[in-house]
Amino acid sequence: MDLEKHPQQPVAPAEPAGIRASDADRDRIADILREAMAEGRLTAEEHAERVDAVYRAKTIGELEPLVRDLPAPGGASRSAAEPGAFDHESPTGPAENLVAIFSSSTRKGRWRVGGRTNAFALFGSVEIDLTEALFGQRLTVINATAIFGSVEIKVPENISLRGSGTGVFGNFEVATLESADPEAPVVVVNGYSVFGSVEAKPKRGKFIADLQDRLRKYLG
Repeated sequence: MDLEKHPQQPVAPAEPAGIRASDADRDRIADILREAMAEGRLTAEEHAERVDAVYRAKTIGELEPLVRDLPAPGGASRSAAEPGAFDHESPTGPAENLVAIFSSSTRKGRWRVGGRTNAFALFGSVEIDLTEALFGQRLTVINATAIFGSVEIKVPENISLRGSGTGVFGNFEVATLESADPEAPVVVVNGYSVFGSVEAKPKRGKFIADLQDRLRKYLG
């Protein structure tokens, strides 16, 4: 075969909708769905179905239909043709998903916590215990959703704990905590509950003994 007469055709770039979705893309869509449910645009059942689809989606094209019939936050335009439309500042690295549907899911003990964790409880319970966890970064974000269920988060007393969320016929409670150490890990809990509860609080008597040494090791 004469290769000069039959040159290899260049591979066409993927269409924007076919670009692989990142964890930040999924988190952004989940935030839009959360706001839509808080505003009464989605029922609890519709929200649960769409959130499940969000974390199963592999491409931008699979995410866009999930919010096509919903307004963008702040009235801004949204287009699937722009892959960066879903980007937002967030910790890097893959997110860990803890899902409990008519069941329970627990994460505790000596484990390495990532920058993002998504906790979703539907007629179930999720427990996240960070009191013995190893923090590989300073900022950890937990997105918690409880629908007729509960998400409970425990942290050691010598870190900073912050949060923002809503309870709709339910409870969303984050016991704000500010560490005296400016280099201490920061855990931010965002989300909402519907006929359920999301609670985040320090566990009395639990501390990260070598907090500064660990942070210096991972942050250089």
